[in-house]
Parts: sequence; C-alpha cells; structure tokens
Amino acid sequence: MKAVQLVRWETEPELREVEEPQPRPGSVLVRVEGAGLCHSDLHLTEWPAGTLPWDLPFTLGHETAGTVAAVGDGVTAVEEGDRVLVYGPWGCGACWHCARGAENLCPNRQLRGCGLGFDGGLAEYVVVPSPRLLVPIPDLDPVQAAPLTDAGLTSYHAIKRELPRLLPGSATVVIGVGGLGHVAVQLLRELSPTRIVALDVRETARRVAADAGAHAVLDATSVEPGDVRAETGAAGATLVLDFVGSAQTLRTAAAVVAAGGTVAIVGLGGGTFPMEFGTLPLEWSVTRPSWGTLPELYEVVALARAGVLHIEVERLRLDETIDGYRRLREGEVVGRAVVVP
Repeated sequence: MKAVQLVRWETEPELREVEEPQPRPGSVLVRVEGAGLCHSDLHLTEWPAGTLPWDLPFTLGHETAGTVAAVGDGVTAVEEGDRVLVYGPWGCGACWHCARGAENLCPNRQLRGCGLGFDGGLAEYVVVPSPRLLVPIPDLDPVQAAPLTDAGLTSYHAIKRELPRLLPGSATVVIGVGGLGHVAVQLLRELSPTRIVALDVRETARRVAADAGAHAVLDATSVEPGDVRAETGAAGATLVLDFVGSAQTLRTAAAVVAAGGTVAIVGLGGGTFPMEFGTLPLEWSVTRPSWGTLPELYEVVALARAGVLHIEVERLRLDETIDGYRRLREGEVVGRAVVVP
C-alpha cells in the first residue's frame, strides 16, 4: 500500500510503497477514510535529528477516521465495520494518566502517538494498538470527523478549562483562524457568552471566522493592541487563544490580555512570550495546552453529532498530500485539508 512517511529529518515527507499492516493481538486494523493535515506536521519535519526521540521512517497523519477492517486476538470492544475516530496520543495504557483517559499527559511514551513517532493515518490502513483508543462515530462523515481528533479536541481542551471565567462581559481573542481557530470560534460561541474577537492575516480566514460566529474580525497584518482593546473593552481579554505562536502573535497576546487573564499558546510558531516586568497586567497566566483527553474527545464528538461544529474541509487524494503540505505552509488552506486514501 502507499503511505506518506517522514524518512529523514529536515526534509519533506515522501509518498512511499510500504507493506500493508496486520493487527497484532489486542490491536485493531482501521481502513482509513479521512486523515487531516496539520501545521504540527510541518514543524516536526523541520526539526533536526535528536529533537524528538522517534525512529524514522514512520507514516504521518494524526487526525484519523475510518472503519474497523480487522481485529487482533482478544479484541471484543469493537467489531469489523464499526466507524471510528482514532484518538491520537497513544500512551502506555498503564500509568495513572492513561487510567483516567489522559494519554496526552503520559510520561512513558513521551508524546508519541498516531502519526507522531508511530505510523499514522496517511495511508490506506493503520494499526491502532488498543480498542480503547477508538471513539465510535456511527452517523458522522469520516472526512468531516477526522479533524475532530486534533483541531476539535485541542481547541476544546484549551477552552474547557477557562469556561468558568468566560462570563457575560468577558472577551476572548482568537489569534489565527485556521484549522483549529475556526473550530475554537464555534466552541466559544456555543459554550459561553464571551465576546469573540478573531485575528488573521488572511481575508478568507477572516470570512470563515465571521461565519463561525466571531463578534469582531480584525486584519492581523496591521492590527495594533489598541484596535483589539477597542473590541474587547479597555480591560482586555479574559482569554487569548494563540493558534500561531510566533513572536509577533505572542507580543499581541501579551498586549491585550486582561488583569487575571490567561494566554493559551497552542501554535508552534517558535516565538518567545514577552515577560518584561511592568509590561503585563497583574495576576496574568500563560498555559501550553497539549492535545486533550480521551473523555474530552467523546465530548467533542457529541457536540459534532448535535450539529454544533462544522469544520471547513478540503478533500485531497493521497498522492496530493505533499502538495497539500506545501499549500498549508503557504497559508492557502482554509479550514482543514483532509486526505481520502
């Protein structure tokens, strides 16, 4: 079968011919019907050897949906023909974090998972090590549902912890309205009364943000902190969600966060958060959300099944993946590009 693999660090991934996998005892073989492309894939391909303790090559693709094609010995929780999402963080399954469904915090696998150190979904088939990592989606389109495993889950995880403070009169700034950001706008609009101010350099993304429910949409190319505070209110933003993480966006985040507010840095843009004394309000905090828990993915799926989430999807063939990554890097993808093998 064909698979898109990272073969060498600091190089583009390659479309290669690989052996079709078979389920081992306790594991599940999933026929892939949708695999999302993510900016984090672009970042990890650019990192030098030794940055991550992962052996090459491996198949990329950590947003995966499909149908159970076969089960290994001892598996009874799922059956052939079940339509499922693949939960991305593949923990050890035995530590305290994994026992509560927080494989994203498992220290034993060091953030390895589907398409991140282990073979992922940019192929015709993927082997999932345990049925506990599968979430049923009986009535969802797998192409639309695949991005729920990261774009949906990571956004939800970053927002959920802040919901008690997103009260009437609060404001939230969303920086970067791409694959994750446009989902975050929808979640904020559905789950809280906060005023949503969205920033992006792309006109197409700003239109998506407005359609998703943002109360104000600003061009990040020339925006000043005062422009943002004119929309949030002079006090600033209770929550800033930075889905870019560059030096410029982090400076904007620091300039508009309110006293007692939180900046959640989700993007991997490589910027440094400015913390000079006297430049930030009192009682501010910064967080670095990491994916999300398995129970939270079930909650995201429930929201999608209720019609709350609509992910902008562009469908690609497997042989279009490399060009899809190029277009993603150049900002030409609005929403999420999903590969259909």
